[in-house]
Amino acid sequence: MRVRTLNRRGFLRGTAALALVPAAAACAEAPAATSGPVTVEMWHGQNDTGLKVLKQLVAAFQRDHPDIRIDLGGGVLADAMLQKVTAALASGSYPDIAYIFGSDLASIARSPRVADMGDVVHGQFWKPALEAVTVNERVRAVPAMLDSLAVACNKKLFQQHGVPLPDDSWRWQDFVDTAKKLTDRNQGQFGTAWPGAGDEDTVWRIWPMIWDLGGTIVGEDGRSIGFADSGVQALEVVRKLAADRSVYLDPKPGSEQMYQAFASGRIAMVPTGPWQLPDIVDAGLDYHIVPLPTFTGKPITISGPDTWTVFDNGDRRVAAAKTFLRWLTAPEQDVVWDIGAGSLPLSAASQRLPDWQRKTQDTAGLSVFVRSLENSHVRANHPAYPQVSQAVAAAIVSVLLGRATPADAMRDCASAANAALIIPR
Repeated sequence: MRVRTLNRRGFLRGTAALALVPAAAACAEAPAATSGPVTVEMWHGQNDTGLKVLKQLVAAFQRDHPDIRIDLGGGVLADAMLQKVTAALASGSYPDIAYIFGSDLASIARSPRVADMGDVVHGQFWKPALEAVTVNERVRAVPAMLDSLAVACNKKLFQQHGVPLPDDSWRWQDFVDTAKKLTDRNQGQFGTAWPGAGDEDTVWRIWPMIWDLGGTIVGEDGRSIGFADSGVQALEVVRKLAADRSVYLDPKPGSEQMYQAFASGRIAMVPTGPWQLPDIVDAGLDYHIVPLPTFTGKPITISGPDTWTVFDNGDRRVAAAKTFLRWLTAPEQDVVWDIGAGSLPLSAASQRLPDWQRKTQDTAGLSVFVRSLENSHVRANHPAYPQVSQAVAAAIVSVLLGRATPADAMRDCASAANAALIIPR
């Protein structure tokens, strides 16, 4: 697989809650300079491709803002960022900006060193991007990267089996039936695939089903899950796929085996995001992108926005960080980042720019992911989300492996998730 920004990344690692900064450590800062150029330390989280684009943007920013220097230090990839930032906060020596997964923001935002971004982030961003950076009704970060989930189809396998390509009206039972028709065990071909490592990637695909059925991740009381019933119905889809032996189960984190099997023509349909399009194109597949199926006929998907989180190292450095992030997420710069680093536009204004329109015309299916943003939800910004996710992942894997019924798996899931939700945070 070609290395790019994050490879959605294993995708969003479930992680432990953040320990708040000890009072003594928080007082250990070096005195801030009061005049001259301001240096903003940015832990970018990107690998080669994303970093190359970011360096180009930083160079352009500094030409127009000679009083601000952006130091792209902190060479750790996004998957390891939470651990590094947590340790940095505990030691009292932390960056000005860090790339934080949206699923980790609620834990990070418990630190008093996280700066408020309410004066930077306004209504210009897509709704899922705004929701992802809002914790307890406060804007705690700036949107960094945006995506959505749809289904990629191998048109050749559909044609070989005489199965029509799906359209926007299909339902989850259609998905199950289609996967069965496209499975040929003798040829090593599967109708679809599911990540089975028991991580966030395993969970990612079930939330749209639960939301479509009226469920929520956290219930109204804030102390229990809101998907006890809808979760059973969603897991029934998983059970049917497993019973039909039409689902390829990828046991390794990152889902690379699943995507390699799709690229080689062994899987007919795979729910994925726009980050995978370059590899699909590189593989030479004749492909079709269609929105996720539904239960109710109302389109719905999931978006997993990531964030630029700002930490308080004094008023001058916070102000400089905000100036840079306002500039970076403005449409003219956002579209450069989107095209180069694999994000969807953060706003409708970015989407309308000619460069993005040309990108959409040149990349089949990309517009489906963008349109899906209008019907996308994000996961709950709750400190207990990692534990809830782990419980859901265990339920999904147990059903995929035939070790539990949907009802039994969800009962165990609810027990573990509710125990995490009642802990005061």
